[in-house]
Amino acid sequence: MEIKLPRTPLAHLPTPVTPLERLTQALGGARVFIKRDDLTGLAGGGNKTRKLEFLVADALAAGADTLVTVGAAQSNHCRQTAAAAASVGMRCILVLRGDPPAGCTGNILLDRLLGAELRFSGQRSREEVMDEIVASELKQGRNPYPIPLGGSNALGAVAFALAVEELLWQTDVRFDRIIFASSSGGTQAGLIAGAHLLGFHGQILGISVDEPLERLKEIVAPVARETIRLFGGSAAIGIAEVDASADYLGGGYGVLGAPEREAIRLFARNEGILLDPVYTGRAAAGMIDMIRRGVIGKDEVILFWHTGGTPALWAYADELLV
Repeated sequence: MEIKLPRTPLAHLPTPVTPLERLTQALGGARVFIKRDDLTGLAGGGNKTRKLEFLVADALAAGADTLVTVGAAQSNHCRQTAAAAASVGMRCILVLRGDPPAGCTGNILLDRLLGAELRFSGQRSREEVMDEIVASELKQGRNPYPIPLGGSNALGAVAFALAVEELLWQTDVRFDRIIFASSSGGTQAGLIAGAHLLGFHGQILGISVDEPLERLKEIVAPVARETIRLFGGSAAIGIAEVDASADYLGGGYGVLGAPEREAIRLFARNEGILLDPVYTGRAAAGMIDMIRRGVIGKDEVILFWHTGGTPALWAYADELLV
């Protein structure tokens, strides 16, 4: 697929696709493969690097000098945004939810090492604080470029439409389902758009890590439609065309439970692959449960899309070793 948009090379692509033979054997069900977007290479890797290639290029084209974005305290998106800003010589301001934590570990440590300025939103919404920062930067004669939560607009999602093309180019394995963590919706929207544009008929199944089912679908559908439009196409993608599960929300966003612990250990001890506590650990826990219950059939071939996030492990050390 071709798209006439500026792109700043930041990621190590293509990321590998490999079979998880020992995990498949341990689960006794569907054959499982993995797409390693934890290896995109930018300050610890992760799926957001793909999106940032287009968002940073757009910022540079607009003459921006500062990237401003929002996230949770251990946001992988914020860490990769800080790294992207450093790599192109821009300033970076991160608005993180809540109050400053007691320690400096995981992604917060990396944010600071990468030179980002951290602001905490306290009891206010992150978006409200970001709007104030953007206005202040403009008043001081700077040119800030705001990036939405997760980089999840159509411009960012373009990267994951192209990632479907990358996947189909690098392997002839026919996947029945692609399973991944879904939250701000851009990754899922891009995958849906790519599948539509390229005729991929496997299920694009997002495991929600925080949003109720209908809300996640409402987030994803319009971004998928707009992403397809950027490629010159059109599609009537509504919430019915968004496949997702909100059955694995557990104790809520960022709350590590027994299912996530087990998934992290299964991947680590069977494959030597590290998942993170918030996103991939929860998505993998959902996939494992569906395989065990037979929701995913034994004859199916599944791709688990590893969206990264392993630096957050260090912030959960005590909970992981329970």
